Amino acid sequence: MSQSRWMTRGALAVGAALAVVLVAGCGGESTGSAGPEKSGASATSTAARPSGSAGVTAKPGQTSPIQVPDPVAQKLCDAISPQLSDWRVQGPTLGKVALNITVHQWAAENGGINLAVLGDKAVVDRITTKTCSDVRTQALQALELPDLASGIAF
Repeated sequence: MSQSRWMTRGALAVGAALAVVLVAGCGGESTGSAGPEKSGASATSTAARPSGSAGVTAKPGQTSPIQVPDPVAQKLCDAISPQLSDWRVQGPTLGKVALNITVHQWAAENGGINLAVLGDKAVVDRITTKTCSDVRTQALQALELPDLASGIAF
């Protein structure tokens, strides 16, 4: 009995640590300060962005949708596809957490567009509908969602 209590506490600790990391990672972008550290980070993330990704710098709440080039869109499909069988086994609750992690990891690796994705969650559906509709359909079934945007919570 005490073993299950420790497992629950461990899971809560991991969840709390993940939340802290996500909040800390997003916190630096929303301040708008233009200090030297911010300038260096911007230069690095700009250099890492693929060419032709003009809409990738969209801010949350912006009315125009995020534009993502095809190679970057394919990376999202490639990240989701191998996880489909896990999501079917784990169920929708854990699968949605994994979807969030996958989308944010993809966004961080492709220009640091996490905040823009949170402001335009439907971009995930637009990308997957255009690039890999079969993967999207399987993900929707496994996660029991009407659309992938509904599964992105943070």
